[in-house]
Amino acid sequence: MRYTLRQLEYFIAAGEAGSIRHASERLSISQPSISTAISHLEQELGVQLFVRHHAQGLSLTPAGHKLVAEAKRIIQMAEGLYTSASDATDQVRGPLTVGSMVTLAPMIMPELAHSFMAAYPGTEIRQFEANHELLLDKLKRAEIDIAVTYDLLIPEGIDFVPLASLAPHALVSEDHPLAGRQEVELAELAQEPLILLDLPLSREYFLALFFREKLKPKMYSYSAHQEVVRTMVANGYGYTLANVRPRSDLALDGRRVVRLRIAGEQRAMVMGIATPASVRKSRLLKSFEDHCMTCISDSHIPGMVGPDFTN
Repeated sequence: MRYTLRQLEYFIAAGEAGSIRHASERLSISQPSISTAISHLEQELGVQLFVRHHAQGLSLTPAGHKLVAEAKRIIQMAEGLYTSASDATDQVRGPLTVGSMVTLAPMIMPELAHSFMAAYPGTEIRQFEANHELLLDKLKRAEIDIAVTYDLLIPEGIDFVPLASLAPHALVSEDHPLAGRQEVELAELAQEPLILLDLPLSREYFLALFFREKLKPKMYSYSAHQEVVRTMVANGYGYTLANVRPRSDLALDGRRVVRLRIAGEQRAMVMGIATPASVRKSRLLKSFEDHCMTCISDSHIPGMVGPDFTN
Protein backbone atom coordinates (compact mmCIF):
# COMPACT_ATOMS: atom_id res chain seq x y z
CA MET A 1 0.00 0.00 0.00
CA ARG A 2 1.65 3.20 -1.18
CA TYR A 3 -0.76 5.74 0.26
CA THR A 4 -1.28 6.84 3.85
CA LEU A 5 -4.25 7.33 6.14
CA ARG A 6 -3.33 11.01 6.31
CA GLN A 7 -3.65 11.30 2.52
CA LEU A 8 -7.07 9.65 2.72
CA GLU A 9 -8.13 12.14 5.39
CA TYR A 10 -7.06 15.04 3.16
CA PHE A 11 -8.97 13.52 0.23
CA ILE A 12 -12.13 13.11 2.31
CA ALA A 13 -11.91 16.67 3.62
CA ALA A 14 -11.52 18.10 0.11
CA GLY A 15 -14.42 16.00 -1.15
CA GLU A 16 -16.71 17.16 1.66
CA ALA A 17 -15.60 20.80 1.52
CA GLY A 18 -15.68 21.12 -2.26
CA SER A 19 -12.43 23.05 -2.40
CA ILE A 20 -8.78 22.81 -1.41
CA ARG A 21 -8.99 26.12 0.44
CA HIS A 22 -11.96 25.11 2.61
CA ALA A 23 -10.39 21.74 3.35
CA SER A 24 -7.19 23.54 4.33
CA GLU A 25 -9.09 25.80 6.74
CA ARG A 26 -10.99 22.86 8.21
CA LEU A 27 -7.86 20.79 8.84
CA SER A 28 -5.45 23.67 9.54
CA ILE A 29 -3.16 22.19 6.88
CA SER A 30 -1.51 24.06 4.02
CA GLN A 31 -3.24 23.96 0.64
CA PRO A 32 -0.17 22.56 -1.17
CA SER A 33 -0.09 19.60 1.25
CA ILE A 34 -3.69 18.73 0.42
CA SER A 35 -3.15 19.19 -3.32
CA THR A 36 -0.07 16.96 -3.22
CA ALA A 37 -1.95 14.25 -1.31
CA ILE A 38 -4.79 14.24 -3.82
CA SER A 39 -2.41 14.13 -6.79
CA HIS A 40 -0.55 11.23 -5.20
CA LEU A 41 -3.77 9.29 -4.65
CA GLU A 42 -4.92 9.89 -8.23
CA GLN A 43 -1.58 8.67 -9.55
CA GLU A 44 -1.42 5.68 -7.20
CA LEU A 45 -5.00 4.56 -7.81
CA GLY A 46 -4.97 5.38 -11.51
CA VAL A 47 -8.23 7.32 -11.41
CA GLN A 48 -9.34 10.95 -11.52
CA LEU A 49 -10.93 11.84 -8.20
CA PHE A 50 -11.95 15.44 -8.86
CA VAL A 51 -13.01 17.76 -11.63
CA ARG A 52 -11.14 21.05 -11.13
CA HIS A 53 -13.23 24.16 -11.77
CA HIS A 54 -11.27 27.36 -12.27
CA ALA A 55 -11.98 29.69 -9.31
CA GLN A 56 -14.97 27.51 -8.35
CA GLY A 57 -13.39 24.71 -6.34
CA LEU A 58 -13.67 20.98 -6.92
CA SER A 59 -16.37 18.43 -7.61
CA LEU A 60 -15.99 14.70 -7.16
CA THR A 61 -16.03 12.48 -10.22
CA PRO A 62 -18.30 9.37 -10.10
CA ALA A 63 -15.22 7.34 -9.15
CA GLY A 64 -14.33 9.97 -6.56
CA HIS A 65 -17.75 9.62 -4.90
CA LYS A 66 -17.28 5.87 -4.54
CA LEU A 67 -13.75 6.20 -3.23
CA VAL A 68 -14.71 8.83 -0.63
CA ALA A 69 -17.12 6.31 0.87
CA GLU A 70 -14.44 3.60 0.82
CA ALA A 71 -11.85 5.96 2.30
CA LYS A 72 -14.20 6.78 5.18
CA ARG A 73 -14.63 3.09 5.91
CA ILE A 74 -10.85 2.60 5.93
CA ILE A 75 -10.39 5.51 8.34
CA GLN A 76 -13.15 4.18 10.63
CA MET A 77 -11.57 0.73 10.65
CA ALA A 78 -8.16 2.18 11.47
CA GLU A 79 -9.58 4.28 14.28
CA GLY A 80 -11.41 1.21 15.54
CA LEU A 81 -8.03 -0.25 16.45
CA TYR A 82 -7.70 2.41 19.16
CA THR A 83 -11.11 1.45 20.52
CA SER A 84 -10.25 -2.23 20.56
CA ALA A 85 -6.90 -1.58 22.22
CA SER A 86 -8.52 0.71 24.77
CA ASP A 87 -11.16 -1.85 25.69
CA ALA A 88 -8.59 -4.65 25.86
CA THR A 89 -6.13 -2.81 28.08
CA ASP A 90 -8.51 -0.72 30.23
CA GLN A 91 -6.89 2.41 28.83
CA VAL A 92 -8.79 5.42 27.53
CA ARG A 93 -7.20 6.52 24.29
CA GLY A 94 -7.90 7.30 20.65
CA PRO A 95 -9.85 9.91 18.65
CA LEU A 96 -13.44 10.96 19.38
CA THR A 97 -15.51 13.15 17.07
CA VAL A 98 -17.68 15.45 19.16
CA GLY A 99 -20.42 17.53 17.59
CA SER A 100 -21.66 20.66 19.29
CA MET A 101 -24.57 23.00 18.74
CA VAL A 102 -23.05 25.99 16.98
CA THR A 103 -24.33 28.43 19.62
CA LEU A 104 -22.85 26.36 22.47
CA ALA A 105 -19.52 25.42 20.91
CA PRO A 106 -17.55 28.70 21.46
CA MET A 107 -18.29 28.68 25.18
CA ILE A 108 -18.42 25.02 26.14
CA MET A 109 -16.10 23.05 23.89
CA PRO A 110 -12.70 24.69 24.56
CA GLU A 111 -12.83 23.99 28.30
CA LEU A 112 -14.65 20.67 27.97
CA ALA A 113 -12.33 19.20 25.32
CA HIS A 114 -9.13 20.54 26.88
CA SER A 115 -9.94 19.21 30.35
CA PHE A 116 -10.82 15.77 28.94
CA MET A 117 -7.60 15.48 26.92
CA ALA A 118 -5.63 16.66 29.95
CA ALA A 119 -7.22 13.89 32.04
CA TYR A 120 -6.64 11.32 29.27
CA PRO A 121 -3.47 12.30 27.36
CA GLY A 122 -3.86 9.47 24.85
CA THR A 123 -7.11 10.89 23.48
CA GLU A 124 -7.91 13.36 20.72
CA ILE A 125 -11.16 15.34 20.52
CA ARG A 126 -12.15 16.26 16.98
CA GLN A 127 -14.75 19.00 17.06
CA PHE A 128 -17.63 19.58 14.66
CA GLU A 129 -20.00 22.55 15.01
CA ALA A 130 -23.42 22.69 13.36
CA ASN A 131 -27.08 23.47 13.95
CA HIS A 132 -29.18 21.00 15.91
CA GLU A 133 -30.83 19.45 12.87
CA LEU A 134 -27.53 18.69 11.16
CA LEU A 135 -26.02 17.27 14.36
CA LEU A 136 -28.86 14.77 14.65
CA ASP A 137 -28.37 13.77 11.01
CA LYS A 138 -24.63 13.28 11.57
CA LEU A 139 -25.34 11.11 14.62
CA LYS A 140 -27.76 8.90 12.67
CA ARG A 141 -25.15 8.51 9.93
CA ALA A 142 -22.46 7.68 12.54
CA GLU A 143 -20.33 10.56 11.23
CA ILE A 144 -19.91 11.92 14.75
CA ASP A 145 -19.71 9.93 18.00
CA ILE A 146 -21.60 12.23 20.36
CA ALA A 147 -23.21 15.67 20.30
CA VAL A 148 -23.56 18.39 22.91
CA THR A 149 -26.89 19.94 21.99
CA TYR A 150 -30.48 20.63 23.07
CA ASP A 151 -33.56 18.47 23.66
CA LEU A 152 -35.35 19.77 20.57
CA LEU A 153 -37.28 17.04 18.72
CA ILE A 154 -34.93 14.18 19.57
CA PRO A 155 -35.89 11.40 17.12
CA GLU A 156 -36.24 7.70 17.78
CA GLY A 157 -32.86 6.01 17.62
CA ILE A 158 -31.04 8.82 19.45
CA ASP A 159 -30.40 8.68 23.21
CA PHE A 160 -30.37 12.01 25.04
CA VAL A 161 -29.01 12.60 28.53
CA PRO A 162 -30.11 15.98 30.03
CA LEU A 163 -27.42 17.94 31.86
CA ALA A 164 -28.54 21.54 32.39
CA SER A 165 -31.53 23.81 31.78
CA LEU A 166 -31.11 27.14 30.02
CA ALA A 167 -34.09 29.46 30.43
CA PRO A 168 -34.76 31.96 27.64
CA HIS A 169 -33.92 35.60 28.23
CA ALA A 170 -33.90 38.85 26.27
CA LEU A 171 -30.86 40.85 25.20
CA VAL A 172 -30.96 44.60 24.63
CA SER A 173 -28.36 47.32 24.16
CA GLU A 174 -27.08 49.10 27.26
CA ASP A 175 -28.90 52.33 26.29
CA HIS A 176 -32.20 50.63 25.45
CA PRO A 177 -35.18 51.90 27.52
CA LEU A 178 -35.59 48.42 29.04
CA ALA A 179 -31.91 48.04 29.96
CA GLY A 180 -32.32 49.25 33.53
CA ARG A 181 -34.76 46.50 34.41
CA GLN A 182 -34.14 42.90 35.43
CA GLU A 183 -37.40 41.49 34.10
CA VAL A 184 -39.55 42.13 31.04
CA GLU A 185 -42.91 40.84 29.80
CA LEU A 186 -43.16 39.09 26.44
CA ALA A 187 -46.02 41.47 25.60
CA GLU A 188 -43.60 44.39 26.00
CA LEU A 189 -40.99 42.73 23.83
CA ALA A 190 -43.56 42.04 21.12
CA GLN A 191 -43.80 45.79 20.55
CA GLU A 192 -40.04 46.09 19.92
CA PRO A 193 -38.11 45.07 16.76
CA LEU A 194 -36.87 41.47 17.05
CA ILE A 195 -33.56 40.27 15.61
CA LEU A 196 -34.06 36.51 15.46
CA LEU A 197 -31.38 33.83 15.61
CA ASP A 198 -32.36 31.96 12.46
CA LEU A 199 -31.30 28.33 13.00
CA PRO A 200 -33.40 25.21 12.34
CA LEU A 201 -35.60 24.31 15.34
CA SER A 202 -34.11 27.17 17.40
CA ARG A 203 -36.18 29.77 15.54
CA GLU A 204 -39.34 27.71 16.06
CA TYR A 205 -38.56 27.46 19.76
CA PHE A 206 -38.16 31.23 20.17
CA LEU A 207 -41.25 32.11 18.13
CA ALA A 208 -43.31 29.57 20.09
CA LEU A 209 -42.69 31.60 23.26
CA PHE A 210 -44.80 34.37 21.73
CA PHE A 211 -47.35 32.16 20.04
CA ARG A 212 -48.20 30.41 23.32
CA GLU A 213 -49.29 33.78 24.67
CA LYS A 214 -51.09 34.68 21.44
CA LEU A 215 -48.54 37.37 20.66
CA LYS A 216 -46.99 38.25 17.32
CA PRO A 217 -43.41 39.59 17.47
CA LYS A 218 -42.39 42.54 15.34
CA MET A 219 -39.70 41.01 13.10
CA TYR A 220 -36.83 43.28 12.09
CA SER A 221 -34.04 40.99 10.94
CA TYR A 222 -32.82 37.37 10.85
CA SER A 223 -29.32 35.90 11.05
CA ALA A 224 -27.94 32.39 11.46
CA HIS A 225 -24.85 33.84 13.17
CA GLN A 226 -25.08 34.43 16.91
CA GLU A 227 -22.43 37.15 16.97
CA VAL A 228 -24.11 39.07 14.14
CA VAL A 229 -27.33 39.07 16.18
CA ARG A 230 -25.52 40.22 19.35
CA THR A 231 -23.70 43.01 17.51
CA MET A 232 -26.91 44.28 15.92
CA VAL A 233 -28.57 44.28 19.35
CA ALA A 234 -25.61 46.08 20.93
CA ASN A 235 -25.90 48.76 18.25
CA GLY A 236 -29.54 49.41 19.03
CA TYR A 237 -31.31 47.77 16.10
CA GLY A 238 -33.63 45.87 18.43
CA TYR A 239 -33.64 43.01 20.92
CA THR A 240 -33.11 39.27 20.62
CA LEU A 241 -33.92 36.13 22.57
CA ALA A 242 -31.26 33.68 23.70
CA ASN A 243 -30.59 30.79 26.06
CA VAL A 244 -26.79 30.80 26.22
CA ARG A 245 -25.16 33.00 28.83
CA PRO A 246 -21.65 34.06 27.69
CA ARG A 247 -19.29 35.28 30.39
CA SER A 248 -18.68 38.41 28.34
CA ASP A 249 -21.48 40.96 27.89
CA LEU A 250 -19.67 42.53 24.93
CA ALA A 251 -20.47 42.09 21.27
CA LEU A 252 -17.57 41.64 18.86
CA ASP A 253 -17.40 45.39 18.18
CA GLY A 254 -16.97 46.12 21.91
CA ARG A 255 -20.46 47.43 22.55
CA ARG A 256 -22.34 46.02 25.53
CA VAL A 257 -25.53 43.99 25.70
CA VAL A 258 -27.76 43.62 28.76
CA ARG A 259 -29.55 40.41 29.74
CA LEU A 260 -33.16 40.59 30.98
CA ARG A 261 -35.24 37.86 32.60
CA ILE A 262 -38.52 37.10 30.81
CA ALA A 263 -41.47 37.15 33.22
CA GLY A 264 -43.67 34.11 33.70
CA GLU A 265 -43.05 30.42 33.21
CA GLN A 266 -41.08 29.99 29.98
CA ARG A 267 -39.97 26.67 28.58
CA ALA A 268 -36.23 26.24 29.05
CA MET A 269 -33.97 24.56 26.54
CA VAL A 270 -32.36 21.50 28.10
CA MET A 271 -28.74 21.01 27.14
CA GLY A 272 -27.33 17.52 27.17
CA ILE A 273 -25.46 14.85 25.26
CA ALA A 274 -26.90 12.84 22.38
CA THR A 275 -25.61 9.51 21.08
CA PRO A 276 -26.88 6.90 18.60
CA ALA A 277 -28.96 4.34 20.51
CA SER A 278 -27.84 1.38 18.41
CA VAL A 279 -24.07 1.86 18.66
CA ARG A 280 -22.04 -0.03 21.26
CA LYS A 281 -20.27 2.54 23.39
CA SER A 282 -16.52 2.26 23.64
CA ARG A 283 -14.61 2.91 26.83
CA LEU A 284 -13.51 6.22 25.27
CA LEU A 285 -17.08 7.34 24.57
CA LYS A 286 -18.30 6.30 28.02
CA SER A 287 -15.43 8.22 29.61
CA PHE A 288 -16.33 11.36 27.64
CA GLU A 289 -19.99 11.00 28.64
CA ASP A 290 -18.95 10.76 32.30
CA HIS A 291 -16.72 13.80 31.84
CA CYS A 292 -19.63 15.81 30.40
CA MET A 293 -21.88 14.80 33.31
CA THR A 294 -19.19 15.91 35.76
CA CYS A 295 -18.47 19.25 34.05
CA ILE A 296 -21.96 20.37 33.00
CA SER A 297 -24.85 20.96 35.40
CA ASP A 298 -27.33 23.65 36.40
CA SER A 299 -24.75 24.96 38.87
CA HIS A 300 -21.86 25.12 36.37
CA ILE A 301 -21.65 25.27 32.59
CA PRO A 302 -18.22 25.76 30.99
CA GLY A 303 -17.85 29.22 29.47
CA MET A 304 -21.12 30.56 30.88
CA VAL A 305 -22.24 32.68 33.81
CA GLY A 306 -24.84 31.48 36.30
CA PRO A 307 -28.58 31.81 35.78
CA ASP A 308 -29.05 34.84 38.06
CA PHE A 309 -29.32 38.32 36.58
CA THR A 310 -26.92 40.15 38.89
CA ASN A 311 -23.72 39.16 37.05
